[in-house]
Amino acid sequence: MLTFLIILLIIICIALALFVLVQNPKGGGLATGGAGSNMFGVQRTGDVLEKGTWVLLALIVVITLTITTVAKSGGSSAAGDSQMQELLDKTATPSPIGNGTAPANAPAPANSPAPTTDTTKK
Repeated sequence: MLTFLIILLIIICIALALFVLVQNPKGGGLATGGAGSNMFGVQRTGDVLEKGTWVLLALIVVITLTITTVAKSGGSSAAGDSQMQELLDKTATPSPIGNGTAPANAPAPANSPAPTTDTTKK
């Protein structure tokens, strides 16, 4: 289901890009002088392309939230995902000291020098 939703989202994004590119420019933009220009585009622009753009935008938001919900709930976890998680759980983690030769909770060697502190005043 997750794969289907992602493919559907990609198709809707492509359709939205086409809807935006096909629309007539309504004037304005960065080239307008400001005084006396119509800031909100041409009047009565309730055409199919504009309404379609808003519908596709709403669909993108809804499908994106649905994908997030499905992915968090783990509704579409494949068998390969659980096998991979089992392998990760079984592998031993290397020790941060001694290049993995000593266990992580082993004490430090006795002959290691004590840390020196700088006693000079600045």
